[in-house]
Amino acid sequence: MWRYFDGRALEMPLEQEVRAAVERIRAEGHALRLCIGTDSQIVTGKVHFATAIVFVVVRNGGFMFVHQRRNQPLMSLKERMMTEIAYSIETAYALDALAKELKLEMEIHADINRDPKFPSHASYQEAMGYIKSMGYTFVSKPDAFASSVCADRFCGG
Repeated sequence: MWRYFDGRALEMPLEQEVRAAVERIRAEGHALRLCIGTDSQIVTGKVHFATAIVFVVVRNGGFMFVHQRRNQPLMSLKERMMTEIAYSIETAYALDALAKELKLEMEIHADINRDPKFPSHASYQEAMGYIKSMGYTFVSKPDAFASSVCADRFCGG
């Protein structure tokens, strides 16, 4: 179930909420970036995921919607990274027709480091290829705030 930052369930289906938000922001005269990212953490032997849809209101803050998936079975780091990407792409794909209609580019933020000295880098090439092949803009750490900051806040215990 998708929620607002404060934990309340969305009042309308996701697509309608996104449309309303985009139309409101644009009516106020603001430019907008739509960023989607997923993060995961291992909590008591299970994997918890959170996906964030982040609305960046250029030079005027932002807000987000969040979806949590809890108690998934343990998996390797590479499998977790690719599952994060899959959840983000699933979300982007659900909003794809709306984004095209509204002429809104979506960025997929991957919680994967481009620096080879970090373990998550093992998934970098696959993640970038997967995201770009689906037609979305790829953003990785340290610039991937939708996953590494926003979603991260909601995937823990």
